Amino acid sequence: MPAKARTGFKWDLKTVGPLAALALLVLLGITLNENFLTYNNITNVLARSSFIGIIAIGATFVITSGGLDLSVGSMAAVIAGVMIMVMNWLIPTFGIGWGVILAGMAAGILLGGVAGVGNGLMITRGRIEAFIVTLGTMGIFRSLVTFLADGGTLSLNFQVADVYRPVYYNGFLGIPYPILVFALVAIIGELVMRRTAFGRHCAAIGSNEQVARYSSINVDNVRLITYILQGILVAVAVLLYVPRLGSASSTTGVLWELEAIAAVIIGGTTLKGGYGRVWGTVVGVIILGLIGNILNLQSFISPYLNGAFQGVIIILAVLLQRPKRPS
Repeated sequence: MPAKARTGFKWDLKTVGPLAALALLVLLGITLNENFLTYNNITNVLARSSFIGIIAIGATFVITSGGLDLSVGSMAAVIAGVMIMVMNWLIPTFGIGWGVILAGMAAGILLGGVAGVGNGLMITRGRIEAFIVTLGTMGIFRSLVTFLADGGTLSLNFQVADVYRPVYYNGFLGIPYPILVFALVAIIGELVMRRTAFGRHCAAIGSNEQVARYSSINVDNVRLITYILQGILVAVAVLLYVPRLGSASSTTGVLWELEAIAAVIIGGTTLKGGYGRVWGTVVGVIILGLIGNILNLQSFISPYLNGAFQGVIIILAVLLQRPKRPS
């Protein structure tokens, strides 16, 4: 039998650690700046973190099954660029309105799914290491968006941008739409990971691929689905990102893969696979968002060091996950 998916809720160090870190960050933020806990600041942090959060939930399934996707940031950039181009192209035909925006959204979701299929097939059918495949597609996607923008920036038509902008800036009952979408994706992801055969199969494959095969789990199909899911969730994040700035360039989504992987690892998902929890990833995303926010609110450490903090956090999280050597 394959190793049972360890997706249950247990009060151990791996569970308490991220929650304790989150509580300490909140206390630090309150101490450093009186505006830290204001409604505007908290909603701003969560809305900005929602893009990475949605992507990181997809990464949780990929990593739990023993995979890795380094292409998500570049994939987001090319999806944003294609969405903007499609919407601009369709304006003469359909005019300014939600018809053009919905067409652009559909194109984004389709492209995200296709990108996920491409990554997944090369890994599962082509038998190429996930690191190599996604490192390669990361360069391909980044070059594609640079080519499409002719080295500059792709900008959404101003009138369409005005119609689309409320998707990011407005909300329901005072909660911005990106936060609501992030919460919905997180709830569904946690249920899938903990309550479905697919979630258990992801953990079993990541724990021991050969045993999973002997147990009649279709390893290739499950892994392929995780990469398709990752691509679709990247597209969902981009649907919420484009109305924020209304543009895409070669710098769009830079280091998003680092932030997504960091959030997953901070949340307690094992980098080598076999154990994953979506709720932990959500906590990890919020921790990263709060670190960036605290750096921006205070003056004694440069906010440009945010990437350095994330890198250190990844290293420390992986070190803490290492099994103890027998004495």
